[in-house]
Amino acid sequence: MTISNGSFPGTRPRRLRTTPAMRRMVAETRLHPAELILPAFVREGVTEPVPLQSMPGVVQHTRDTLRKAAAEAVAAGIGGIMLFGVPEESKKDAVGTPGTDPDGILQVAIRDVRAEVGDDLVIMSDLCLDEHTDHGHCGVLDAEGRIDNDATLERYAEMARAQADAGVHAVGPSGMMDGQVRVVREALDGAGHQDISILAYTAKYASAFYGPFREAVGSSLKGDRKTYQQDPANARESLRELELDLAEGADMVMVKPALPYLDILRRIADAVDVPVAAYQISGEYAMVEAAAANGWIDRDRAIMETLTSVRRAGAGMILTYWATEVAQRLNRGE
Repeated sequence: MTISNGSFPGTRPRRLRTTPAMRRMVAETRLHPAELILPAFVREGVTEPVPLQSMPGVVQHTRDTLRKAAAEAVAAGIGGIMLFGVPEESKKDAVGTPGTDPDGILQVAIRDVRAEVGDDLVIMSDLCLDEHTDHGHCGVLDAEGRIDNDATLERYAEMARAQADAGVHAVGPSGMMDGQVRVVREALDGAGHQDISILAYTAKYASAFYGPFREAVGSSLKGDRKTYQQDPANARESLRELELDLAEGADMVMVKPALPYLDILRRIADAVDVPVAAYQISGEYAMVEAAAANGWIDRDRAIMETLTSVRRAGAGMILTYWATEVAQRLNRGE
């Protein structure tokens, strides 16, 4: 029988799928705990963690349980934690004062986590006003109720300095204001915080998958964010945003959401030589958990498959609410 090297029966790709050991050896994409970042919510004024109905297994932490979660993350070997503060409703106002108050819940949480884990975990903070404003938008509103881009940048500069003073390692400007990376970089450098890095939310789309997150941060939003977050129909626009963010001083860039925008993630990863992150957001998490709870999918396999797809598409870092759980599984060799 003549055997061809280029076709069946000489070529049988299934030979490399025969055993778990073989599949493991030839796997092209691997997950590692250090590539995972845990988004975590801390709520002011609560004495017990508050479970989120739309995100089973995720809570709004107390200060104490946040410290424990950070220590657990270090033990699991994950790369970082992204902190979101949820202030008391009575403290929210039109300009998001809790976001710049040294005693605001996010700044307090940064100090708590830094005291707990030091430099053993990259402490990141959400640099945006939506959690802190009574209107729920990511910026300051003008007299007609529209987002005032440049007035918002002034607030972002103040937030950057406040978070840096609290001890953060990296800030994540996420409001999609034009010029936000440059303004934050200048604010940090001007305050002597040249070593703090910027994870730019470069491609952040106006997605339907943010729904559960609104519960997580106690959002007061009415309306939508389509005038500043990107249109899901657009791809080239992300490359323009990427070019601007890099020119303005971004150290790392991110795509959000992850799964609906794997094509965008791939294009950005192919275009840059800086670290690329993707955020597996609340709606992505909720879909898997809900389907698994109904017995429609295998939860553990689905989690690993989604994360592998994000990694395969080009993300070197993944923000996911499963970060610690998955890291523990990887450490056990699962």
